Amino acid sequence: MRRLARGVPLDELDARVSVCRACPRLVRWREDVAETKRASYAGEPYWGRPIPGWGSPTPAVLVVGLAPAANGANRTGRVFTGDRSGDWLFASLHRVGLATQPTSVHAADGQALVDTRMVATVRCAPPQNKPTTAERDTCAPWIEAELALLVEHVRVVVALGSIGWDATLRSFRALGWGVPVPKPRFGHGAEATLTGPEHDITLLGCYHPSQQNTFTGKLTEPMLDAVLGRAAALR
Repeated sequence: MRRLARGVPLDELDARVSVCRACPRLVRWREDVAETKRASYAGEPYWGRPIPGWGSPTPAVLVVGLAPAANGANRTGRVFTGDRSGDWLFASLHRVGLATQPTSVHAADGQALVDTRMVATVRCAPPQNKPTTAERDTCAPWIEAELALLVEHVRVVVALGSIGWDATLRSFRALGWGVPVPKPRFGHGAEATLTGPEHDITLLGCYHPSQQNTFTGKLTEPMLDAVLGRAAALR
């Protein structure tokens, strides 16, 4: 997959992502969820496939998340769309001028990102939102291939959570970019510089807008706005 994914057009890459069946456990889980469905969505169709990146094809800002939610993007077919984490994320993106609407509930709701694209580190919904290390590594060529296509435009990467932070550092290192040594530590508001042949990229750390973080107050709206606002200013 690593060899085949690199260098294809973005639309083709998205299409290849959407039919990947490389991880048996994730394939079973995403399809089981799509068949049984949550009761509140029983009348809705489920995507039940891997989730491609979404947003601008020439983004200045790239948002890197963990994985699709089982009844969120795995249902709607669009990353961060249709779950509570996405509710927080899109509302903040709208407040700082990186999204045209404050909500995103389904793939045809008219939402659009401004100079921004979203990608997931792991493209299939994992059980308990916890992909294995092997699944993460198997999926890595997809984000590397997408970054290779986008990197000439990107000026800022916002990593949601430590997994997104580590995946960003690994991916840029695989693409031959300069990554600080020792590895920069993840934290909310943390910053690092990724050095490229023609321009540098600022990596920003942000707590993931999961319910665990938002319900407990670990992540607040002003905290999320501060990081995304910084990204908007740097783009």
